[in-house]
Amino acid sequence: MKQLSRHSPVDDGLSDSFGATPTGDGRWSATIDPSWWGWSGPHGGAIAALAVRVGADAAPDVSVRALDLRFVGKPDGGELLLTPSVREVGRYTRIVDVTVTQAGVEVATASVTAGRVGDAEITDVVDRISGVPGPEGLAAFMIPPDIVPMGAHLDLRPVDGPLPLTGASESWMRAWITTRTPMAVDAAYLALLADCLPPAVFLTLTAPLALPTVAFSMHVTAPLDDPTPAPVLVHTRNTSTSGGWSVDDTSLRDRNGRLLASARQSRRVLGWPTR
Repeated sequence: MKQLSRHSPVDDGLSDSFGATPTGDGRWSATIDPSWWGWSGPHGGAIAALAVRVGADAAPDVSVRALDLRFVGKPDGGELLLTPSVREVGRYTRIVDVTVTQAGVEVATASVTAGRVGDAEITDVVDRISGVPGPEGLAAFMIPPDIVPMGAHLDLRPVDGPLPLTGASESWMRAWITTRTPMAVDAAYLALLADCLPPAVFLTLTAPLALPTVAFSMHVTAPLDDPTPAPVLVHTRNTSTSGGWSVDDTSLRDRNGRLLASARQSRRVLGWPTR
């Protein structure tokens, strides 16, 4: 298997943060240390990012276009083993199934779709917005590391929408996010950032509750042709919380307002929300 490039600290930012290395038998090893934990365990976005990175490495001649991830167990702080399996779909599309195990137990399964990306055409449909202030001059917001440790790894600057646990009437939030460790802006990085804002239903609550992710999906919507570390505008919105489940939709845009990726995740609601 082709190894990840070790030529640039930027390329290594995500891999080094989680100790992602090939084991020599086609698998990858990674460990998510406690500083990258979320509410009660390893940050789900980190596992999503690792699955994308391993999938991209297994299909090096095409570009990641989508991720579907399902958590089937509860990960902890031990070593993760990620095992890719590549299926060819036609000449230019690859499906990479990635199994994530820990101590011999499966904790997540992922399917990474990758394919050839053609040149830009005048008929392309490009989702772009304008009028959003950049991160410069915006006040930083720290997700309390004593509650969610991974918050200390983020430079998060809210643009609009209410803040978490303020009992707001609206359940959406936009913020510019960068990781304090520089990381290339690629599909793996977008998968990480797509899970970095608090669950949007938290904005309507005054006390937190456990909302573990069960299903996460992401679709890349633009060529990621500039890997230079840069702020990404992340907009998350709660579309439904009922019957013990909560669904969030998230968009990720560059400085020019261009949509880079869209994501959706379904979470279990463990406990009763306080509004």
